[in-house]
Amino acid sequence: MKKVAVIMGSDSDLPALRPCFETLMALSIPYEAHVYSAHRTPAEAAAFARAASDNGFAVIIAAAGKAAHLAGALAAQTVLPIIGIPIKSDALDGLDALLSTVQMPPGIPVAVVAIDGAKNAALLAAQMIALSDAALYDKLLVLKEDMRRQVLAKDAALKPV
Repeated sequence: MKKVAVIMGSDSDLPALRPCFETLMALSIPYEAHVYSAHRTPAEAAAFARAASDNGFAVIIAAAGKAAHLAGALAAQTVLPIIGIPIKSDALDGLDALLSTVQMPPGIPVAVVAIDGAKNAALLAAQMIALSDAALYDKLLVLKEDMRRQVLAKDAALKPV
């Protein structure tokens, strides 16, 4: 199975990424995590993105806060799908990161999940990989069915006897 790269702009983003790592592990998707900054280590970030496909990655998840240019900087260097996670910061509650991540110029697409949406980023990466991995596709079907059952059980619990 192809791997997922999880790139964070700072190690301070690590707590917000725990749901991503947990979800990838639960689905048995191999991943690597790295810290690269679009502003402080641009050459290293670009080199990682350019080599990602040759190194067995299928998707790159990029998490950054504030002036969150990491996802776009990586997307400019590869044709692999990039999923951006805007990270909430103190200054603007993550709105700055959301806008920086979602507003890409034509030709540099980045899929973006919600602010601090690490679990959904992992699930979207899994869905992308599942397009060519039947076993993972089946795991995702089971996951969706489990979610459906949980909601229906909560609904049934609300009804009077």
